[in-house]
Amino acid sequence: MISRRPASVALVALMIAGLAAPALARPGFGMGMGTGWGDPYGRSWPSDQRLRSSGPAEGKVEVTRFVAEDGSAELLGKGSAVSIPAPAGSGFSESELRPYAAAVDDRLAGLGYQTATTAAAAGQVVELRVTRDVVVPEEGPKKPVSGEMEVGVSNRGSMMGLGLNIDLSKPKRALVSTRLEARIKDVGTGKTLWEGRADMVTREGSDKWGEGAVAAKLASALFDKFPGKPGETHLSQR
Repeated sequence: MISRRPASVALVALMIAGLAAPALARPGFGMGMGTGWGDPYGRSWPSDQRLRSSGPAEGKVEVTRFVAEDGSAELLGKGSAVSIPAPAGSGFSESELRPYAAAVDDRLAGLGYQTATTAAAAGQVVELRVTRDVVVPEEGPKKPVSGEMEVGVSNRGSMMGLGLNIDLSKPKRALVSTRLEARIKDVGTGKTLWEGRADMVTREGSDKWGEGAVAAKLASALFDKFPGKPGETHLSQR
């Protein structure tokens, strides 16, 4: 959604002096990331301080991944796998989770997994969790016209100044962060082979970023160059 910047009209001595467009202040930004599921290998997720300081990067994806370091990661990308909701709660409802599961399954197939199976028959399961948080609230109602008047007297006579701010733009919708978390487990041993999360900031109600588009981009970034390096964090440039 593209919004028009507010214009300022200054009227001095009851005459219009000109039009000017003031710079927009950038709101602060903090994604408020917690530890999620935590790290099965005894480490904690990296801090998101960099994103807090740099402001919201709409449409960019931050990815963090961990890979088992005991050799069991060699099982990744082999055999059959299927996406299922995380047992501790998938965040979204089953219907809301469906486009994310479909996007992940599509990526798994591209990595060499056989995905035409069930959770009971699969050699590996991919536990999914999707959450969404507001990082910058929606702007409140704006006053179309505001300003103030100033009256003064000098040895040359009296004067009156009137400053007006005219803002015809619509309030901006909220910025929301959608997080996709995935954990790949070996069914036979119950061991976690891989774990990752991907976070993306979009404008609420955006025509460009519907649920399917967000799901596809998060899944694509999360499994890009799979399995990745242990403990790596990067900002996707796609």
